[in-house]
Amino acid sequence: MSNIKNVLCFGDSLTWGWIPQPHSVPSQRYAPDVRWTGVMAKALGEEFHVIEEGLNARTVNVDDPLDPRLNGSAYFPTALASHLPLDLVIIMLGSNNTKAAFNQSAQEIAEGMSLLVTQAYRCAGGVGAAYSAPKILVVSPPPLGEMPDPWFQVMYEGGHEKTLELPEYYQMMANFLKVNFFDAGSVIKTDGCDGLHLTPESNAVLGRALAEQVLKILS
Repeated sequence: MSNIKNVLCFGDSLTWGWIPQPHSVPSQRYAPDVRWTGVMAKALGEEFHVIEEGLNARTVNVDDPLDPRLNGSAYFPTALASHLPLDLVIIMLGSNNTKAAFNQSAQEIAEGMSLLVTQAYRCAGGVGAAYSAPKILVVSPPPLGEMPDPWFQVMYEGGHEKTLELPEYYQMMANFLKVNFFDAGSVIKTDGCDGLHLTPESNAVLGRALAEQVLKILS
């Protein structure tokens, strides 16, 4: 058996690597070595295999009427089973749940995250395989920034306040379910020009910080 440790990163556009644009959309993707996942992989070294599962606008567990692909809880079990064996799963979601149309509180978003944690616990074995469930690291995204685009402002009305509350609720949920937690807002801020996404510098800081968390968890 291989001694390489497999780490799955499940998230939204922050994990996908969205490049913030003054004109908001459309955008492109940072290069693999610029994305926080790539920075983390380089910091961890050859003994780790980092798997990216990022999707723009992905929610924790809410159906988006504009796109049926975006419910994270609907796809997460498939992603887990397809990438086994896994040593660790990093889940960083929640920003998109703060959209005004979803009308969710920070507590409700954290309750949705608890569903993903449970799904990760249940992925042991996969499909016709025999593997242990991975360890889990829940990451709260950094608070939303100031959005110059009027449409983004409308979409995320009240979202900044909710993202400020998310770390507290994620921490309580993680303690309750006995999983690891990290607050991305403790090391970075949402510094992209659109108020939603990250600069290369913040990707680098986050990648190095999460590499430290991975080594701590899997040591």
